[in-house]
Amino acid sequence: MLYKGYELKVKGTGVSIEGVRDFDPVHIFECGQCFRWYREPDGTYTGVVRGRAANVSYRPGVLTLDNVTADDFKQIWFDYFDLGRDYDKIKNAVTIDPIMEKAVEFGRGIRLLRQEPWEALVSFILSSNNRIPRIMSIISQLSSLFGKEIEYAGRTFYSFPDARSLSKCSLEHIRECRAGYRCEYIHATVAEVAVNGYDHQRLSRLETDEARKELLRFKGVGSKVADCALLYGGIKYDVFPVDVWVKRVMEELYFKREAGFAQIQEFASERFGMNAGFAQQYLFYYAREHKIGI
Repeated sequence: MLYKGYELKVKGTGVSIEGVRDFDPVHIFECGQCFRWYREPDGTYTGVVRGRAANVSYRPGVLTLDNVTADDFKQIWFDYFDLGRDYDKIKNAVTIDPIMEKAVEFGRGIRLLRQEPWEALVSFILSSNNRIPRIMSIISQLSSLFGKEIEYAGRTFYSFPDARSLSKCSLEHIRECRAGYRCEYIHATVAEVAVNGYDHQRLSRLETDEARKELLRFKGVGSKVADCALLYGGIKYDVFPVDVWVKRVMEELYFKREAGFAQIQEFASERFGMNAGFAQQYLFYYAREHKIGI
């Protein structure tokens, strides 16, 4: 069947989607934007999205999702993989200098995942001053402690816990995920969201500066975490998350001198505009893999 320009076929316990371009699982799952996908010995990836476990593989033009129905694809995975966006246009828009030309070519298979906004917020609070393997371990522990069991391929996975479930937990219980001081941030954020909610749709309607300010009210959320929550939660794409390392990367690649966080944000906004988030991800992946700024 045809679905929004793709040929969707049901095969065994999953689906295959033909006509998918600009898609490389290594680039997508290992570029630093997500923490719940694990590479299998055969090179495929298994992860959990919105309470569903699935395995993902790709060969030129064909995306294969196991443990996914046609309805699942339409309701969850099409948006999650941002398959409605023309990434050729994104690449052309951000390839405006030799640095970006190299970065885009290197990460040509990146797509920005539209992650569940609540999960993105909590995940990036946990990411503060942390390394990716450690973040993955903490989130896995948090999910196994407070999420729901999911059986797939003879293994047990866990959904990411919602705010209501976490709000019933004491700080001591949350500390079992071994996130250190970040547990206090999660506990405080959960308490506020349990009362006032987390309306990502309202955030998307706000100007970006206003949306960022809304997130800054949560304990443990600074500008970088706020921008990550907006970008990777599929809320805003004109943000350019900057931490100390990204600051060094931008200084080395562009400024050739020391630059302030606000100066880098202004530079990215003027240079990349509404596509700043995509540009940051290409640059981040390129710089990390080439050990720039390290």
